[in-house]
Amino acid sequence: MKKTLLLLTLLYLFAWQRSAGGVIVHPENQNHMTTDTSKTRDLIVTRTFDAPLEEVWKAWSDSGYVKQWWGPKVFTCPVAKMDFREGGASLVCMRTPDGHDLYNTWNYHKIVPMELIEFVMRFSDADGQAVDPAKMGLPAELAAGVRHKITFRPVDGKTEMTVTEFGYTNDQTYEMSKAGLEECLDKMALIFSKK
Repeated sequence: MKKTLLLLTLLYLFAWQRSAGGVIVHPENQNHMTTDTSKTRDLIVTRTFDAPLEEVWKAWSDSGYVKQWWGPKVFTCPVAKMDFREGGASLVCMRTPDGHDLYNTWNYHKIVPMELIEFVMRFSDADGQAVDPAKMGLPAELAAGVRHKITFRPVDGKTEMTVTEFGYTNDQTYEMSKAGLEECLDKMALIFSKK
């Protein structure tokens, strides 16, 4: 029951975040959201960071960096066990302000140093064992695994990074993921502004 309440709280928090159009979306007013599993939508966000490529790469590969940005702005990241290699799996944890933990794994399929990271993010328990989101009280249409592709490109002493999340089948999960990703990237940018 406690885990279900935690995850419903998390979804509720994400649903209140800004959507792509800058509109606040309240969970009770989501009648316009659609589910069509025959069509998928990819989430693509590009940011340019005022940091060299090597530093931005560390944000994905180094535990100390990941702990500074993983999770929405009011969350912390107490765990980032990195097994950053093709075939490896990292375990990361978001902690809510009231101390509840939500774990994910990043299962790496392809890594091209300083250019590309491809992985599948899955919900998991604290031991890194996959957990079905529906059994955690999350919406049934939430995918058990979301494929990610992160690309990096140096641009005049800065770094352009593009994050692509593949295969969303409804507007609600797309918008929640976009809001969460935007906040993570805002926190990532703060890392580089401190240097």
